[in-house]
Amino acid sequence: MKKLVMAFVVVVLILTTARPALADTVYTVQPGDTLGRIAARFGVSVQAIMSANGLTNPNLIFVGQRLIIPTVSGAPAPVQPPSGGTTVYIVQRGDTLVRIAARFGVSVRAILNANPGINPNLIFVGQRITIPAGGGSGQPAPPTTQPPGLTAPPPPPPATGGGFELGGHVDTFAFPEKMKYAGMTWVKKQLRWTPGMSTDAARDIINEAKSKGFKILLGIVGNPGDISGGANYDSYAAFVGEVAALGADGIEVWNEMNIDREWPTGQINPASYVELLRRAYTAIKARNPNTLVISGAPAPTGAEGAFGPDRVWNDDRYVRGLAAAGAANYMDCIGIHYNEGIVSPTKTSGDPRDNFYTRYYQTMVSVYYGAFGGKRKLCFTELGYLSPEGYGPLPPFFAWGANTTVAQQAQWLGEAANLAKNSGVVRLMIIWNVDFRRYDDDPMGGYAIVRPDGSCPACDQLRKVMGGR
Repeated sequence: MKKLVMAFVVVVLILTTARPALADTVYTVQPGDTLGRIAARFGVSVQAIMSANGLTNPNLIFVGQRLIIPTVSGAPAPVQPPSGGTTVYIVQRGDTLVRIAARFGVSVRAILNANPGINPNLIFVGQRITIPAGGGSGQPAPPTTQPPGLTAPPPPPPATGGGFELGGHVDTFAFPEKMKYAGMTWVKKQLRWTPGMSTDAARDIINEAKSKGFKILLGIVGNPGDISGGANYDSYAAFVGEVAALGADGIEVWNEMNIDREWPTGQINPASYVELLRRAYTAIKARNPNTLVISGAPAPTGAEGAFGPDRVWNDDRYVRGLAAAGAANYMDCIGIHYNEGIVSPTKTSGDPRDNFYTRYYQTMVSVYYGAFGGKRKLCFTELGYLSPEGYGPLPPFFAWGANTTVAQQAQWLGEAANLAKNSGVVRLMIIWNVDFRRYDDDPMGGYAIVRPDGSCPACDQLRKVMGGR
């Protein structure tokens, strides 16, 4: 795993253009910022910023978080870029490069030079464009008349419709009839991407799933070193776009980005992931607007205090950061994992370990759905209960699941599916897992609903909820 060391300071100014003159400002938190300093800088109160952003703790903000700065008695004070520095502008609906250049008092050519690879005839809502220092004050000039011919349509808006569906994460496609009996219409496979790889493996997975009568969700994740410092974001986006064009019904963009097993050490930051998500979403929808785009599900964890934020972010903080960074604009569904339960999903207390929110199904739903204010439904891309029955003792790290029986696993999965189906906030639930057999330091087989003897008690419980097919 590579570690990227960077030293730079950039002031990010994000100005909305949908409303002239009195539009709010969206400010991206920088190292050393506090709410008090930000409030003083813009001439507003701390309480006004907290109210505009739904904040409850004035001491809990983080680098990369996007804060709405409300207008008070006129336009907020501008943030001046450092001498010789740059401004990062977020493209708004109706923008063109000519209009943006005029607003900031620079030339189109200067913007093109500052953004290698940008197509002057193809910009889109949400795109981040570096504005080089020019003769202006760093504050946009008054809007100009929009010239024709330079604007491109924005990416399709996220889809919000669709009723609840059930699926399973498979190692093989050996049990399609058991899955259908349980009422599953989706199947999930995970694919490990590397820069430059072909889509042959994805094509084979898609074709096999569809031949067996299932929608296919592909979780596509790569190695942390391949995206260090933002490297290969466009390569990843191009790949998932091609996979969408092959007929993938859903794509989960990365996986567990809040831990350094899946994201570069020292670079864990929701805003960085949202940039990858933005590019992936745009590429996917351009190739197949019907592909369901799911944000990568964070790892449920409270380990940040033990290991530090260079290695892990608690998932509740990370999810709030995703929302603040605008992730809802680039997803159809919020990815979520739940895999450490040892009590019924109907309970919100009573776990013998503690009452941390990740222990309970319903508090996880509340944290994730609430972080986005109900703007997007949840997609469980991994939900399971661990039982060692039929395998033998669990490894020490998973000893918390030692007393869960297969009967409890089956009952709790049925209860979780019933809660999700009737909640109105869950779009998709993928059971982790159907048929994995690995049982060592990572006891995947203990989560499998098809047990070592070939039985599937959970299939019966899920059928009661879903009705089978």
